[in-house]
Amino acid sequence: MFGFGDLWKFFLSFFLLLPIVTLIHEMGHYFFARLFGGNMEINIGSGKSLLRVGPIRLNRIYFWDGWCQYEALRNESKFANILVYAGGSIANLVSILVVNGLIYAGVFEASIFTYQFAYFSFYFVFFSLFPIDHPNGYPSDGKAIINVFRYGKSDYHPQS
Repeated sequence: MFGFGDLWKFFLSFFLLLPIVTLIHEMGHYFFARLFGGNMEINIGSGKSLLRVGPIRLNRIYFWDGWCQYEALRNESKFANILVYAGGSIANLVSILVVNGLIYAGVFEASIFTYQFAYFSFYFVFFSLFPIDHPNGYPSDGKAIINVFRYGKSDYHPQS
């Protein structure tokens, strides 16, 4: 049962863990984009920019969403593009394995925070790979991967 004593756990999970999971996801995209010779800008949150460190921009509503965009890759193969789009989910899955491995090794204790970390990470994997076009017109990572398989590029929209 959720009570008033659990509010601090909710706020800590929502305002600290969720942005960390978002950053891990976006850094997965960044890793593969850089690996294949692309440059990328990462945005954590929405709204006006608060802080910029290298390619990462932290926005005012830092816990709400995250996104990135990259320029053309030096290696413009289907494989490279698919890995860039799948990179966020790969990073989230690896982070779950690392945290669970650290729990198993006795470095971390299993807690509500490790549970929430895994929960938010799986949430990101599921919804980023779910093949849809977002209301802003951009495809999800899963839809972009399908578009690369089908049409050789990710920004193909059959309805347009």
